[in-house]
Amino acid sequence: MTRIIGIDPGSRRTGYGIVDMVGANISYVSSGIIRLPEKSLPARLKLIFDAVSQLVAEYNPETMGIEDVFFARDPRAALKLGQARGAAIVAGVNAQLPVSEYSPRSVKLAVVGTGAADKKQVQMMIASLLKLPSEPSEDAADALAVAICHGHSMRSEKLLANNGLKNFARGRFR
Repeated sequence: MTRIIGIDPGSRRTGYGIVDMVGANISYVSSGIIRLPEKSLPARLKLIFDAVSQLVAEYNPETMGIEDVFFARDPRAALKLGQARGAAIVAGVNAQLPVSEYSPRSVKLAVVGTGAADKKQVQMMIASLLKLPSEPSEDAADALAVAICHGHSMRSEKLLANNGLKNFARGRFR
């Protein structure tokens, strides 16, 4: 069994999702949102770091997946998102977790089957795949989708390595 934490970073809300993976089977453990108050950006970054560190300590994941920065029209928004990602990544690395990054398109493709899926489609597929009684919030669903994408990527990489393709990583040769 491999426990995976997925993070959907944001400077106002950061989603998290935790799943267990055994072979091709993925099961739900926990998910939610780290809601950040109206404080300075450095104070919010500390809250992200502290909250992700606490989640890692509580659930003991073996690995972390995080969504990469998407293209933003506002450069300041993209910078804030990048800083939120950095705070979450440092929390994972500080706990000695391997951290992998995934584009929003590859996350949607892994979960919904199309990289152009909307938020509602992701929520519906997450609820279906994990057999949840209701759809999770957008941020939690995105984080669970990152965790599932990371689980599929790890499994594919392992299968390819077992078949002699050791230099293969997430869709390309190194």
